Amino acid sequence: MKKIHCLNAISKYGTDLLNEEYALTDNMEEAEGVLVRSAAMHDMTFSDNLLAIARAGAGVNNIPLASCADQGIVVFNTPGANANGVKELVIAGMLLASRDVVGGIEWCRGIKEDPDIAKAVEKGKKAFAGTEIKGKKLGVIGLGAIGAEVANAAAALGMEVYGYDPFISVNAAWMLSRSVKHITAVDTIYKECDYITVHVPLLDNTRGMINKEVLNEMKDGVVILNFARDLLVNDDDMAEALASKKVKKYVTDFPNPKSANMEGALVIPHLGASTEESEDNCAVMAVKEMMDYLENGNIQNSVNYPNCDMGVCKSTSRIAVLHMNIPNMIGQITGSLAAGNINISDMTNKSRDKYAYTLLDLENVPDSITIQKLNAIKGVLRVRVIC
Repeated sequence: MKKIHCLNAISKYGTDLLNEEYALTDNMEEAEGVLVRSAAMHDMTFSDNLLAIARAGAGVNNIPLASCADQGIVVFNTPGANANGVKELVIAGMLLASRDVVGGIEWCRGIKEDPDIAKAVEKGKKAFAGTEIKGKKLGVIGLGAIGAEVANAAAALGMEVYGYDPFISVNAAWMLSRSVKHITAVDTIYKECDYITVHVPLLDNTRGMINKEVLNEMKDGVVILNFARDLLVNDDDMAEALASKKVKKYVTDFPNPKSANMEGALVIPHLGASTEESEDNCAVMAVKEMMDYLENGNIQNSVNYPNCDMGVCKSTSRIAVLHMNIPNMIGQITGSLAAGNINISDMTNKSRDKYAYTLLDLENVPDSITIQKLNAIKGVLRVRVIC
């Protein structure tokens, strides 16, 4: 019986997928898998029982990825599962920025006791007039699951869409509308677009990427949307750009003490993926990834180990070796199996930065001595007998 612990409430559409081979447990120490949403895990100590952590969402800032990798714990996320929910809110953000709907609603609330409110509205509504987004230029920086959907939706609404992503995948490229202009220099977006939306991960080279230097390149009155990561935008530079009217509106899904007090900012309480459908989709995807790993050793959408898929285990035995990406590792693994008179029927090896993963289908079941030899190889982090 494989035991799973939920650190946060996980949609039943995900947990209902766990069959009779699984049991939910309140004791994390005995769990082989952990399902998590936003719970902070950096200060946690993980037992040797823990094999995998699946984050029901895309961001993994709450999980200590490096220490998990060093312990042979595979961390999964669910890219794209919440893409539609985020896309819809980005489109809503553009509409709210182009027309002062929020200000108009608040004004109506302020005069709700006026018996002549209908006449007052007809006289005062011009203060909240805006522009349409049709025909405007939108720059989408990052064309992953969410960025591609935003680009396609905006194109369908009649916007002229520029897309920038130097690392765009083949699948993402196929998903893009033909009307989206894929450009090779992000400066084109900065200089030409009326609206700019950012959909990239938070890395050392993207932290503070929207700063004074690039803001100065942009058109006066530009609208900037950030539904990706808070720290992609330099808050001090953004506040200055809003005050000078260089930026007309800044729409962000990440309230903080600075953004919440910026004049001209529309600050949303991190609602991008807060839909029933997104939470259900993320839970289903997270549970499926974890089950496939625990049952077959396959890795899909890991953030600290390489993806690797050998399908359903149908051989006499399958073992999985999580190890450092160092020379002669494969030779040592296969040599240990040969010494135990164990024949390999199929195998695959994948690497990702410092770490690597080897799956081997065997014609014999390895004995405990062979497993001990594999574990003793310098650089091996964990050995699992799958079936």
